[in-house]
Amino acid sequence: MSRTPSRSDVEEFLYREAALLDAWQLDDWLALFTDDARYEVPTNQLTEDASSSENLFFIADDRFRLGQRVARLNKRSAHAEYPHSRTCHMVTNVLIESVEGDELVVGAAFAVHRFKDENADIYVGRYRYRMVVTDAGLRIRDKRCLLAMDTLRPHGRVSIIL
Repeated sequence: MSRTPSRSDVEEFLYREAALLDAWQLDDWLALFTDDARYEVPTNQLTEDASSSENLFFIADDRFRLGQRVARLNKRSAHAEYPHSRTCHMVTNVLIESVEGDELVVGAAFAVHRFKDENADIYVGRYRYRMVVTDAGLRIRDKRCLLAMDTLRPHGRVSIIL
């Protein structure tokens, strides 16, 4: 992709990311990330720009740890997610907030519905991405999932990938 992606291009990318997660195609999802990527889910009380090196996060994975998370979730021994939850990732209000060189900052709203063991949970919030344009298309350098909920009740954990 030699040009700056349009909002439509970014939306298509995010919708495909959501579809991969809903289909539990986690290895293909992982391939959307750069080698220096981060995936973070801060606790509910933190500000958008909080640092995972100075604050407690629900999830603060670099690319290596994200790969380990995917490997664990793909195994039958991942008790919290085997059998896998059924999920429905909904992405909306996609905005390209800034473009600098080959990097884009993108924001979007999300609602992730999770169904497992006769329970239905919903995670709601905002995504904040830093993406880069590569020869292979868009890739995620940083994905931060900012939860809008006061607590994680009734589910009490984040065992799926938001």
